[in-house]
Amino acid sequence: MKRIILGCLGVTLLLSSCVSSKKFSDLEAKQKETQDLLNSATVKLNTCVEEKATADARVQSLEDQAKFLKDNNQVLIDNMGNLTDLSAKGAANLEKSLESLQEKDLTIRKLSAAITRRDSVNLSLVQSLKGVLGNLDDEDIEISVEKGVVFVSISDKLLFRSGSYNITSRAKEVLGKVAQVVNNKPDFEFMVEGHTDDVPYGPKDVLLDNWDLSVKRATAVVRVLQNDYNVDPKRMTAAGRAEYVPVSQTEKSKNRRTRIVVLPKIDQFYSMIEEGMKDPAINN
Repeated sequence: MKRIILGCLGVTLLLSSCVSSKKFSDLEAKQKETQDLLNSATVKLNTCVEEKATADARVQSLEDQAKFLKDNNQVLIDNMGNLTDLSAKGAANLEKSLESLQEKDLTIRKLSAAITRRDSVNLSLVQSLKGVLGNLDDEDIEISVEKGVVFVSISDKLLFRSGSYNITSRAKEVLGKVAQVVNNKPDFEFMVEGHTDDVPYGPKDVLLDNWDLSVKRATAVVRVLQNDYNVDPKRMTAAGRAEYVPVSQTEKSKNRRTRIVVLPKIDQFYSMIEEGMKDPAINN
């Protein structure tokens, strides 16, 4: 009986031992599976943490860029405002410059027109003088235009005897032809200049030197033009230059001359300018 009981106990213990071992294996397998899941979850978590850190850095970078662009955009807006002001001022200055250039161009054109007219008048005067004096030798009389002024240079051998200021009869004929032209040009004034060579004047009676001689010759010409040919004395000036404006250093005879300088009246010249200003070709 006792053996039977012991046998039953042994069988019971054996069965009990078998059941516990199976459960343990199951639990062990379950734990391994759980550990694997935990390890996998840990890896994924770490990956997520890293991705989040990268994303945070990217967000911060984008925020910094956005702030920079915002600030830069404001600077650009401010600069655009400044450029707009500068452009407006530049346009105004450019317009003023163009107006100034137009005014200067207009003035130049007006002056050019007046000078052109003056030159045409001078040319007409020269042609008239050459027309009436054309039969004289070039050595005795010379007509020229310099710097807008007409010069008539007459040698002393044609006008005076040596050392004298008395006009010859032939000279009066020449002066009569000159008077014919100047009387037809009432808008001109003229100056008669006496010139000598550098040889000192000899007799010390009425005349003291070449200054006196040159002036007396000029006044002698002026008197003939006034008294014999009715040239308005208000249009004439008599002047002496003595020997101080020579035209030749080698031929003294060329320096002994009387020069008639024909000048447009100053107010007449300005009148030319004013008339030029009224020209439609200039004002349009």
